[in-house]
Amino acid sequence: MKDILDKKVEKVVVSNRLVNSPCCIVTSQYGWTANMERIMKAQALRDTSTMGYMAAKKHLEINPDHSIIDNLRGKADADKNDKSVKDLVLLLFETALLSSGFSLEDPAVHSQRIHRMIKLGLGIDEDADDAAITADIGAASTDDMPPLEGDMEDASRMEEVD
Repeated sequence: MKDILDKKVEKVVVSNRLVNSPCCIVTSQYGWTANMERIMKAQALRDTSTMGYMAAKKHLEINPDHSIIDNLRGKADADKNDKSVKDLVLLLFETALLSSGFSLEDPAVHSQRIHRMIKLGLGIDEDADDAAITADIGAASTDDMPPLEGDMEDASRMEEVD
């Protein structure tokens, strides 16, 4: 997990505190909390050089008794280069970030990862789905689209209101 997450976390440790959740994010003793990090990112006159070393040093604590972690470990042992293992580890990390109060660096990537996992769970082939989307886009070309009604009328009406 540490190899996959690389610089996103300072370390990955086995937790003896977790009971119900598969993992959580904790910060070091003198690091910023999630709320303090959010406040500092929102400052108008912030200094970007201090954000690097003052940002929270995140530790990922995993619950070894949880079924998700247990199955993930088995899947990683079977094939170290499995792309789904990487996606699942990143998904677990990002979910732990959200539940711990941190914000995501790129929410769009997180949502794409969730959609990919939903497709995998439903047994939908990604290639077939992409081909269907491409066919839909090709079928609805701009030549077939009727012109928008009232575009020019609305623009002139907006000038009259002033």
